[in-house]
Amino acid sequence: MRSVDRTGGHDPKPGEHPAERRLQRLEQALAERLAHVRCAVQAVHHRHNMSAILRTCDALGLHHVHLIEGHFRPSKGAARGAERWLDLHHHQTVEEGVAAVKASGCTLWVADLTDDSVPPEAIPLDRPVCLWFGAELLGVDPVALEAADGVVHIPMRGLAQSLNVSVAAALALRAVVERTRELHGRAALLPDEEREAVWREWIGREEKLQEALRQRG
Repeated sequence: MRSVDRTGGHDPKPGEHPAERRLQRLEQALAERLAHVRCAVQAVHHRHNMSAILRTCDALGLHHVHLIEGHFRPSKGAARGAERWLDLHHHQTVEEGVAAVKASGCTLWVADLTDDSVPPEAIPLDRPVCLWFGAELLGVDPVALEAADGVVHIPMRGLAQSLNVSVAAALALRAVVERTRELHGRAALLPDEEREAVWREWIGREEKLQEALRQRG
């Protein structure tokens, strides 16, 4: 990867080509991608909810997302293509998903409301962590709950005591991500070797896109 100047925004420089601006945006995004925080989503049936979660993951700088039980088709309006820039790990069963999260070195925290659940701000971050969110109506699978290192909930002080799963994911993930960046800094980011591999993948995809546009033009 080229060195990246992260002090400026996305305003074009005089004479700068749109393709160069796009490469700079990709570099800036990849330079901030996290390895220390992952997200797992189980059997979320509404495409809009799943797409919104993926968009949140991309916006917060997560890279690894585990999708358990279900065939994901992005909702274009909600995802905005975010799934293209994430490393999506597909698992057919809860057991397979739990094993993959554990193998990645993450502690597993499921989103639920139990007597011993804690807010996102209380999750220990000395090790990498994965937040697991369950389906809209059924919640977290008992297998995942049994395998979890802890349970996380979103404190609510209103009359409504439930949140849309995509909203809950956004609130919980943001709290964990911001604390992770404060505590670990660059040590929480993707390792150099992995970042280089992702960059080559992204660049290859961009080259194919540009070639397709040239052929159409």
